[in-house]
Amino acid sequence: MYVQPEIRAIEGYPVVLPCTFSHPQHSQHSSLQVLWHLGHGQGATVLYRCTNRLGAPTCEPGPQQDQRYRLEGSPREHDLSLRISSATLQDSGRYYCRVEVQGRERISFEDKMGTRLRVEAPPKILALSVEGSEQSSYRALCRVQGSPLPDIQWLGPDDLLEGSLLGPVAQGTNYHTVSQLRDVEPGQQYTCSASNPLGKEQATLYVLPPRPPLSVTGASTPLLLLLSLSVGAKVILLVGVGVWMVQGGSLQGVSCWWK
Repeated sequence: MYVQPEIRAIEGYPVVLPCTFSHPQHSQHSSLQVLWHLGHGQGATVLYRCTNRLGAPTCEPGPQQDQRYRLEGSPREHDLSLRISSATLQDSGRYYCRVEVQGRERISFEDKMGTRLRVEAPPKILALSVEGSEQSSYRALCRVQGSPLPDIQWLGPDDLLEGSLLGPVAQGTNYHTVSQLRDVEPGQQYTCSASNPLGKEQATLYVLPPRPPLSVTGASTPLLLLLSLSVGAKVILLVGVGVWMVQGGSLQGVSCWWK
């Protein structure tokens, strides 16, 4: 078996995992079964399986086969390369190819080292929000996805602010992270900037001052406005986040809009 130790791919684009094999007996006179799986041992996940019967020109997959996967090569030419039509970050991992030659004796071959697929993606800000209250102070949270794991910076109106990472949020992955900025003040704007070698994305959070209370016991809640700007794209999204408030015995709503 011949495979490449590592393949790199970009999220959203196709990728081919090369795998070829040689056999001392000519496999033209045998039926072949091809199998690709992610991971090894009991925790392995079978991604692709097909059978190339004697005399058939193609390798036929099963009826439930995921259409994202298909053979790039021909088993009759000893090429078992797998094509993934649109790579995702979740596709990252170690892949193994296997072939079974079904002649007089059933012989199987599998590369024990496998191929490590690294899927990379530019930064994407998944969520930007504010938590807390006037009594306990507010903090801004910026959840980011990307590979390599993006570097996150916080920017105030005039200078760079010191945030802190909360670490990866998805167990077993290294492409999600959350950064927090403490002591966020109403009436100010804060920008979360995420970058890695593939790109950069920013999102700005405006925290408007709380409404004056309608009664002595009324509670006030700040209104949050988000402005998301993806560097390199001509798309700007302005979102008003609705907040329901109970003040003076009446229920009031703040509308949402998109631009």
